[in-house]
Amino acid sequence: MSAARDTAVNRTRTIVRLSANAVRSLHRGEDASATLAEAGAMLEDVKRYTSDYPSVYWAGYVQDAMKEYAEALITQALLNGTAVPDARAIGVEDPAWLNGLAEAASELRRDVLDTLRHDHTDQAEQLLANMEQVYDLLITVDFPDSITGGLRRTTDQFRAVLERTRGDVTMSIRQARLERALGAAEARISDAD
Repeated sequence: MSAARDTAVNRTRTIVRLSANAVRSLHRGEDASATLAEAGAMLEDVKRYTSDYPSVYWAGYVQDAMKEYAEALITQALLNGTAVPDARAIGVEDPAWLNGLAEAASELRRDVLDTLRHDHTDQAEQLLANMEQVYDLLITVDFPDSITGGLRRTTDQFRAVLERTRGDVTMSIRQARLERALGAAEARISDAD
């Protein structure tokens, strides 16, 4: 058991690091497939090493690695506009998938702000709509935190991110409308002169 635990501890650290690197790459618009494939292969190894030791398999560090890996894959799907893979497709437990989903949707805030900076409000609104869909799903999960791995707290944190993002998108859209109205008024004044 100690060999399985040692292997799991070392490999889960690497999975978390690879998953975080993949998310950063995705935010930059880069392909993270190779990094995600490496993390996925490593996660399969961890699951194989720990399958005979439930106390290790269900330990926080293994479940956290699953959550981080799920977050990276879900972030990739949300940014690419593809279907979000379910827990079985990713190969993680349901609580890790749910928490990864919440964190992936929170990651979209960065992309919303980047699109707003480049005046792509339509894209920002679509990303915001994706965030809202995730939130609408997460609030329907009504199980104790001991079963969901603290999902209620993660969802509450996500709600705060969602509200800030909604406010930023709203302000950006209203600002753009104001600028257009001022431009039209200036054009009318110039034409009148």
